[in-house]
Amino acid sequence: MPTKMVAVFGASTALWILFAASQAFKIEISPEYRTIAQIGDSMSLTCSTTDCESPLFSWRTQIDSPLNGKVKTEGAKSILTMDPVSFENEHSYLCTATCGSGKLERGIRVDIYSFPKDPEIQFSGPLEVGKPVTVKCLAPDVYPVDRLEIDLFKGDDLLKNQEFLEEMSKKSLETKSLEVTFTPVMEDIGKALICRAKLHIDPIDSIPKERETVKELQVYTSPTNTEISVHPSTRLHEGGAVTMTCSSEGLPAPEIFWSKKLDNGVLQLLSGNATLTLIAMRMEDSGIYVCEGVNLIGRDKTEVELVVQEKPFIVDISPGSQVSAQIGDSVVLTCAAVGCDSPSFSWRTESGSPLNGEVKNEGAKSTLTLSSVSFENEHSYLCTATCLRRTLQKRIQVEVYSFPEDPEIEMSGPLVHGRPVTVNCTVPNVYPFDHLEIELRKGETTLMNKQFLEETDIKSLETKSLEMTFIPTTEDTGKALVCLAKLHSGEMESEPKQRQSTQPLYVNVAPKETTILVSPSDVLEEGSPVNLTCSSDGFPAPQILWSRQLNNGELQPLSENATLTFTSAKMEDSGIYVCEGVNQAGISKTSVKLIVQDSQKDIQLTVFPSKSVKEGDTVIISCTCGNVPETWIILKKKAKTGDMVLKSVDGSYTILKAQLQDAGIYECESKTEVGSQLRSLTLDVKGRENNKDDFPPELLALYCASSLVIPAIGMIIYFARKANMKGSYSLVEAQKSKV
Repeated sequence: MPTKMVAVFGASTALWILFAASQAFKIEISPEYRTIAQIGDSMSLTCSTTDCESPLFSWRTQIDSPLNGKVKTEGAKSILTMDPVSFENEHSYLCTATCGSGKLERGIRVDIYSFPKDPEIQFSGPLEVGKPVTVKCLAPDVYPVDRLEIDLFKGDDLLKNQEFLEEMSKKSLETKSLEVTFTPVMEDIGKALICRAKLHIDPIDSIPKERETVKELQVYTSPTNTEISVHPSTRLHEGGAVTMTCSSEGLPAPEIFWSKKLDNGVLQLLSGNATLTLIAMRMEDSGIYVCEGVNLIGRDKTEVELVVQEKPFIVDISPGSQVSAQIGDSVVLTCAAVGCDSPSFSWRTESGSPLNGEVKNEGAKSTLTLSSVSFENEHSYLCTATCLRRTLQKRIQVEVYSFPEDPEIEMSGPLVHGRPVTVNCTVPNVYPFDHLEIELRKGETTLMNKQFLEETDIKSLETKSLEMTFIPTTEDTGKALVCLAKLHSGEMESEPKQRQSTQPLYVNVAPKETTILVSPSDVLEEGSPVNLTCSSDGFPAPQILWSRQLNNGELQPLSENATLTFTSAKMEDSGIYVCEGVNQAGISKTSVKLIVQDSQKDIQLTVFPSKSVKEGDTVIISCTCGNVPETWIILKKKAKTGDMVLKSVDGSYTILKAQLQDAGIYECESKTEVGSQLRSLTLDVKGRENNKDDFPPELLALYCASSLVIPAIGMIIYFARKANMKGSYSLVEAQKSKV
């Protein structure tokens, strides 16, 4: 406010105060002293009196400018209304009230300002990561601008502060702005950009008027990495379908647009979706397809070329380019066309021979059935398929074979340990036999392998065989003899056809170690029992055959049991008995001689001169067994400390000058091949009382003579008996008698 105007306003106020003091009524104005109004708003000044019933009011500006308002007086109150407030209302206003002869005046200062809108935030362009951008914060229609201050924040960081202190040359509404340039980064996404404007209207009032605008930062990235995926392929056939999916990276997420590049280079828009599906493709659909990712920042595109090919026409033949069929079987050849709705078919043999089969056509398929395949069907067959102007041909080779039975194994005879045997492995009715291979195995060992490679121009069924000789051993028992036949019937087959026969091996062992066990002995008394038991080793277990050898050397069959039993042997049962062990591998035999004798005579044990003798007498103890040959005689004297065997001569034991200790029990044991007998006696020796009891010399001489005669007689009888048993007499043999 100019200094002169302030002085005038102050002086007039003082005069009014002095004048009012002399009056009886009072005047008030509202608001008091000073008020602030925003341009465009409505404002009212009220002047009122007290203690005056009908005052007169008048309003004026201090510099006598127009009021630019409307006055309304009602009773003791007058109102000056300014609507709307403008620059012309920025004055000091005076209200004069007259009551009778009294007159009072009040003044009020009206200041105006303009701060109608929140600040605006403007960018020089979209916020793209890595690219500098200028942000402008502007406050529109501000008055007075020399009281304006603007702050710009990014998050909690103050980017810039600016005050507009320049003097105004005229009153006007002005728009002021603040500019800052920065480079956005990804971390700025979601941060707040704050533009805050402050208008310091009243220097006395420390709190300014404030307005602010907050804008969340949207940071963008231009589309990149635009890619296309195609399913199933970029090359397809007529009538097929393809799905293409496009993706592109960017902020905000790019929109996807599909176009096709025309021949003149113009892009024909196809779709605004990420996925483009094309069905029932035609050849004219071939071309370059463009995918473009677009957002506010920029665009990125890539392209793919689709090639639509003519629908293929394919002919296939099954079961393959070559098939093997067994003679007598049935085989079906199938020719199928793909890519043609109504093809025509024809069949023929490559050599021009008759088909010898039945043809049947159904839609896109034709079959040739060969029933009961024979040699006449061994050809190359051609199938011709025609579709419009295109003709295709397929070939299949039919090979026939015969391999109807498993091999047969034959042997020249039974398997015998150590004896050579010939094995024949035969494969009947084979064709083609030049593809035949026969292998003979024993267990895991291959004995022989043979291939029949001879060539022939005649088609016929043949029987082929493999023959070999080997020597079986007992270790072969339990093993398997395998005849394996392989027929390599076709070059296309990786594995040959196979048949095999198996025969378990059982190797026979000829009987051996045939033995006879006689119980109790091969020499026995008439009427005694005897068992003859025969055993023989071999495989299979030999059969036992008993027979008796006759005088003419022939064998008389007796039994097929292992044991030949005589419950009561007779003299006529004496003879040679033969045992044979028999199996299919051979015969082993042995024999035994059985001797049946008369019953043995009782043993005689005697003592001479008596069982009771006197001390000093000569005593002869004799043990005889009649005329039985081959007799063993044992004389013993029984004692508590153990039996004492006496040294007897031909069964006689002589005690010269018997002593008291010679008394006791004497025992004689007679043993023959038939059995044994025991006899005992008790000898009593008494002491002599006088000489008259001495033995007379005559009796002694007689005793000595008899002691020699009796053994001599016994020996003569024994040797005579021996000679009768053997049919001859031998002194040497006779001396083999054992005592």
